[in-house]
Amino acid sequence: MIDLNALYQAGDWAKEKHVPVIEVIGKEGNKINIKVVVGKEIPHPNTTAHHIAWIDIYFQPDGSKYPYQIGKVEFVAHGASTDGADKSTVYTEPVGSFSFKTDKRGVIIALSYCNIHGLWRNELAV
Repeated sequence: MIDLNALYQAGDWAKEKHVPVIEVIGKEGNKINIKVVVGKEIPHPNTTAHHIAWIDIYFQPDGSKYPYQIGKVEFVAHGASTDGADKSTVYTEPVGSFSFKTDKRGVIIALSYCNIHGLWRNELAV
């Protein structure tokens, strides 16, 4: 059986950033607003051949056996067009905003996927 945790990387490289950065941008009562970015300090390449395909967000409340999926963002415009790779003027950026309500403390888990370098993970206690 494959250990799924072993598939996720968490350490970034000097020239590229893959780890999703989780930022709490607001808390209002039991509502939490977060922003998740891949490539905050150093932008990740965003080309047809090398890009971030998606970011997936989960929240695991303290004491819960399983996490709850908060949302997923897919990035599908990477410069491809009918004229060829990287010929378009449309490129999505690997950034997502999410809001959810909870009465518990817990951990936000962010997962991302680079089509060249695989799966990446980060966590933030809230």
